[in-house]
Amino acid sequence: MLEKEEKTSRKIQYSCYVSRSREGEQFVQDHVFSYQISGSITMSDGQKTYLFNPGDFRLNKRNHLVKFVKQPPEHGEFKTVSVYLDQETLRDVSMEYNYKAEKQQHGDAVVLLKPEALYQHYMNSLAPYDALTLPGNDKLIALKLREAVLILLQTAPELKDVLFDFSDPGKIDLEAFMHKNFHFNVELKRFAYLTGRSLATFKRDFEKIFHVSPSRWLQQRRLQEAHYLIKEKGVAPAEVYMEVGFQDLSHFSFAFKKMYGMAPSRI
Repeated sequence: MLEKEEKTSRKIQYSCYVSRSREGEQFVQDHVFSYQISGSITMSDGQKTYLFNPGDFRLNKRNHLVKFVKQPPEHGEFKTVSVYLDQETLRDVSMEYNYKAEKQQHGDAVVLLKPEALYQHYMNSLAPYDALTLPGNDKLIALKLREAVLILLQTAPELKDVLFDFSDPGKIDLEAFMHKNFHFNVELKRFAYLTGRSLATFKRDFEKIFHVSPSRWLQQRRLQEAHYLIKEKGVAPAEVYMEVGFQDLSHFSFAFKKMYGMAPSRI
């Protein structure tokens, strides 16, 4: 079945899918406040898996890598609305109301928010999605973003330390990070940023540790994981390639055959 259009105002997005399932992954650059209208979504940050069902509210924290699978209900549609809380909006709210993060918050990449009437009323107010996406509504959208921030702070004050932490990721253990996140298909500059390095420093540090370029190591590591999943776990190649970080099946099959001397379907 065909995928329906995703309507967006860049900051407020309404997604509707009728395909059986839709897989993907992304680098979450901004905090995202979402409401699951129908269907379910499964998310994974590489360590933990999260499942959200109709009626659930969630907050995706910024600066995280996330894989997702969107699943519509039987004979129905997957629907969700998401509000992107950009850094400029949060800085404005911070200055106006004197909100400041008191300590860095670590932990889950995605937070299941407790059901609140204010959340439901707010999401209902976004119902005229088409009107919000029309040109000239920038001020209205900016107002709705600020409203979302203030509602989150009123219902979950502890989120202050999450929303108003404007620091960039600090320099961390590159080797451990790459072994944990190699299966995310993102640009090297994203890996560099999340490990607290410039791209040049990332490449230099990487080659000191692994004695090979990042691109070559990533391909080899992904293929090794794919070989293990196919041979030991019985996972089909058509299901494995995206899971280990390849963008398309044909490229995966070509690289796999080159490394192992046979097509993945022959393992």
